[in-house]
Amino acid sequence: MPFTPLYIDGQWRPSSTDETFEVRNPQSNKVVGTSASASSQDCKDAVEAAARAFTTWEHVGLSQRRDIFIKAADILRDKYRDKVSAAVADELAITSWVHIDLMSSDRNLRFTASSVNELNGEAVPSFLPGAHTFVQKRPHGVIVGIAPWNVPMTLAIRAIAVPIICGNTVVLKSSEVSPRSQSFVAEIFHEAGLPKGVLNFISIARENAPALTAELIAHPCVRKINFAGSDRVGKILAAEAAKYLKPCVFELGGKAPAVVLNDADIEEASKAIIFGAMANSGQVCMSTERVIVQREASEVLISTVSALCKSIKAGDPTVDPSAKLTALFSAQSAENVLGLIQDAKDSGAGVLLGDCKRDGAIIQPHIITGVKPGMKIWDRETFGPVIVVAVVDTVDQAVELANSSDYSLTASVWTRNVHSAIEVASRIRASVTNINGQTMHVEPAAPMAGLGGASGYGCFDIANFTDKRTIIIHPPYQVYPTFG
Repeated sequence: MPFTPLYIDGQWRPSSTDETFEVRNPQSNKVVGTSASASSQDCKDAVEAAARAFTTWEHVGLSQRRDIFIKAADILRDKYRDKVSAAVADELAITSWVHIDLMSSDRNLRFTASSVNELNGEAVPSFLPGAHTFVQKRPHGVIVGIAPWNVPMTLAIRAIAVPIICGNTVVLKSSEVSPRSQSFVAEIFHEAGLPKGVLNFISIARENAPALTAELIAHPCVRKINFAGSDRVGKILAAEAAKYLKPCVFELGGKAPAVVLNDADIEEASKAIIFGAMANSGQVCMSTERVIVQREASEVLISTVSALCKSIKAGDPTVDPSAKLTALFSAQSAENVLGLIQDAKDSGAGVLLGDCKRDGAIIQPHIITGVKPGMKIWDRETFGPVIVVAVVDTVDQAVELANSSDYSLTASVWTRNVHSAIEVASRIRASVTNINGQTMHVEPAAPMAGLGGASGYGCFDIANFTDKRTIIIHPPYQVYPTFG
């Protein structure tokens, strides 16, 4: 049975209290591994190791940092693909999603390596005659990164990559659902030559996580917190950080709209909607959760999306190879999704596709029509294989519905008219709007950021993990008023 230890100050070790917790596969509920559960002392050790490492890491040359990241990407690609795939399949019952996770992880490591070029300073004019003013980008210090389970490698790497390339040091807290999968990030960087203490990895049992996470945030050496996950947990972390006036970068939930105009390529839009809504069983913050379609295109679009959905089956791919969707995060997650569907039915919505049932944590694809703002299924993130559809008459109505949400991560607009596409996209309040593309596409050079509310705030980029510090060289022989 695989055991996942902690990684602190360059050493793999058990919890100081020898406490562990079980990791279960959501499909079978079988125990697939155990993990060390960090104690309060372990958390302090991790932060203090990161603080010691920071004193030297912030001065390491940019080319050395870049080379470590490129080597880490090579190691992931050449030596760890099978290990990660096996761990993700064990812990999360995800199979088809693993390739995307690994591809994204490799891309993020290589792009982050290139971002050392952004760590430049500038000289700015001074109002003092003869003075020289320089503005530098300097790292914060110790960062606490908290990664979710749904794209385990990609989101663990994102929690640490930009902070480390900027010269910060990191304590990475894994999801208790996927500690083994995410511990490979520490293994890969260790093998790539990252100095000890720069990256520390901890996992914490679910029942201990709230108190120990609060201790991590409170530690005086911690300068910033980044987190990806639910807006419910984000609010808790933000409240803890606010006690110490510590800044945060949060990527929280999503409710991405796909706006389909009358002149759209319906076949292409339908395929993108299905992929965006069903990939990883809808458990992605950028999942296509709302389809807003103009009336003239609605009949064909709904018919095409329904036909494609009917060909998709959820199940256990180890038993049924035809199953394209796997289980949700837990049986409770599945029950929550069914609760949102039932609430929509009670509020007048119709179920066009789906049996409104679950088999443990497995839910078949559902399409819900007649959905509108005010219904829970419109207002809250579903995080399941569910598409809700709203039909409108005008473009203005489509934009209004797209913006009638507290979420603001991604969106898509479908039309053959490029001028309409740009005009509509610019009116949608989303960090990233894809024109004639699926909602789950973002660009590393233009990273996604929540625009406040339930999608969080801040961005995983150089600007958010460096301080701008000014150095002023004063001219000699200055005259100081009053004192001569």
